[in-house]
Amino acid sequence: MIRFVPLFIDGEFRQSKTEEWIDVTNPATNDVIAELPCSTESEMAEAVNSATQAFALWKNVAVPERARVMLRYQHLLKEHHDELAILLSHETGKILADAKGDVWRGIEVVEQAANIASNMMGEMVENVATDIDTYSIIQPLGVCCGITPFNFPAMIPLWMFPIAIASGNTFILKPSEQVPLTSIRLAELFEQSGAPKGVLQIVHGRKPQVDFLLSHPDIRTISFVGSVPVAQYIYRTATQHFKRVQAFAGAKNHMVVMPDANKDQVLNNLVGASVGAAGQRCMAISVAVFVGGTTAWISDLKAEMAKIKPGCWDDESAGYGPLISKQAKERVLGLIQEGKDQGAVCELDGSACTVEGFENGNWIGPTLFSGVTTKMSIYQQEIFGPVLMCLEVDTLEEAIALVNDNPYGNGTSIFTASGAAARKFQHEIEVGQVGINVPIPVPLPFFSFTGWRGSFYGDLHAYGKQAVRFYTETKTVTSRWFDEDVVSGPNLTIQLK
Repeated sequence: MIRFVPLFIDGEFRQSKTEEWIDVTNPATNDVIAELPCSTESEMAEAVNSATQAFALWKNVAVPERARVMLRYQHLLKEHHDELAILLSHETGKILADAKGDVWRGIEVVEQAANIASNMMGEMVENVATDIDTYSIIQPLGVCCGITPFNFPAMIPLWMFPIAIASGNTFILKPSEQVPLTSIRLAELFEQSGAPKGVLQIVHGRKPQVDFLLSHPDIRTISFVGSVPVAQYIYRTATQHFKRVQAFAGAKNHMVVMPDANKDQVLNNLVGASVGAAGQRCMAISVAVFVGGTTAWISDLKAEMAKIKPGCWDDESAGYGPLISKQAKERVLGLIQEGKDQGAVCELDGSACTVEGFENGNWIGPTLFSGVTTKMSIYQQEIFGPVLMCLEVDTLEEAIALVNDNPYGNGTSIFTASGAAARKFQHEIEVGQVGINVPIPVPLPFFSFTGWRGSFYGDLHAYGKQAVRFYTETKTVTSRWFDEDVVSGPNLTIQLK
């Protein structure tokens, strides 16, 4: 039986009155598992109005009481952890281990929201002038909005609304239309935690619904995670309407392998970081930079990657699941073919991968390229699939220059036994998050999380010289680095001019 996904407005789960519906499919079978409404304009307006009215009351609730709601919420999330992971697996295709990790990382953020008081403290200086004291107060902003992608339907919404709501704001969530079911379940549990009516709303849709949120005068802030073209569009549009924006965009994360690194450690970490979650994560390693004699390790890397097989969510032998959609699969297959056509050596080709019993799924096997250059499209574009490319340089200095010249700046890592090399890399690299002998340097919730350059657009955007060059070029030459149909974010059809 196909499920009709509800809206969550003014504390009620309700059926939309829209006439426009979107199929939600299981990526392992491409069977339709739900129908998603494109919220009507009146439904969108009602959600914003409810959040606005709720804010007037919620901002005055004592900070410890807001934190206690989050304590109850994290208890419910833990109690329903496995149930959430199974639901998430069905709509994303993730294997159960990946889905459990998705849910757990979200729970960690809710735990941080339960400690929100320490983040709400202001500053004070006595006697800045004779008998005059000055102090600052941290206050909630108002109605906040989150627009989230398909690849982490538990973790990324839980990055957003618990912290915002615990801080005294109210929140409107527009989840990806490809994976709405997990968000609805998160809202059901949030309601059970005792959260007041109206502090959280969930609406659904595509570009018209997003545009409504970006332009509505009562929404103060926008948070987004997804592809570069959509992040740029959201940042430009929302800031034109004088909103605060943080838009996390694409990535091309490099792992630098030094000759003194532990070979087994490198291979084990590189395989998991490149093809895990089918490569559909913004912190995936998609480029291995082999320094000096480590190029001889590529044959061993190929052998290790060949051992990894995709499969259905409950297959304990599977290394990862399918891609999110047929369109995503076709895009990745197209880039793999371009890599071959442009002269890269396809050491391992997963293009013809199938899974027995699930032949209609969006499968791509582990794929490895050597002989890649920075001029090739497989290097220039975020592939967002289980594809790893190998580049070769002679020195650490060349490796650092290579990473810094890439338009992205989300994450990077180095594997080495040398403290001096690690320190030089950490100090000179122009990337937001750096791992030392750690493949994916994702911080815990009590640290900040951001990318640099073309990976982040927002109030704290750390523009470097490469970022300014990238931003200037992409105003008119977007296709040099990115396809406009990248599917790492909400499936919005946007033509950049």
